[in-house]
Amino acid sequence: MELEQTLARDAEIALSKDRFSHVQGVVETAEQLASLHGVDRVSARLAAWLHDLAREWPEAKLEMEAEKIDVPKGFGAIPTLLHGPVAAHLGRTVYDIGDADILHAVTYHTTGSLGMGMLDKVLFLADTIEPGRRFPEVTAIRELSQVSLDDAMLLALDSSLKYLLAVKKQIFPLTVMVRNEYLEKVQKA
Repeated sequence: MELEQTLARDAEIALSKDRFSHVQGVVETAEQLASLHGVDRVSARLAAWLHDLAREWPEAKLEMEAEKIDVPKGFGAIPTLLHGPVAAHLGRTVYDIGDADILHAVTYHTTGSLGMGMLDKVLFLADTIEPGRRFPEVTAIRELSQVSLDDAMLLALDSSLKYLLAVKKQIFPLTVMVRNEYLEKVQKA
């Protein structure tokens, strides 16, 4: 597919070797999860190639670009979160991606969102568990993702929040709300 080849080429040019390797891992993991859970594999791959395209931009460049677009409320308070909405904007304007599901997944791939769709979950989890990731809960999240995306989301969100607390980093309020939504889903199941 020509669009995917273009995104892959541009990611390789725009990103460091390590970040590009991460993105390749996300693409492979997203495709595997999509296939397993009945999500369109092409959409999953496109979202994965796009998700970190602006991740290594300097904070000032991200903030300047974010001023030109409709950024979800609160993202500007933690500038590194801006890379998702900016990448989605690039998807729409540079790569002519009109699929709202792809753009939504890319926008919220670091924070999650309330009422996440299947592609949202696939990209969020692929970003969390790609083969290069190493953290205490990653094996358990990988295993859960094969059986239940919702259970895997809860564990991934819990793990992320624990990490942010441990390193004394800001926690985005939406992520806490998303975690609580998954806690309720899992408890009702």
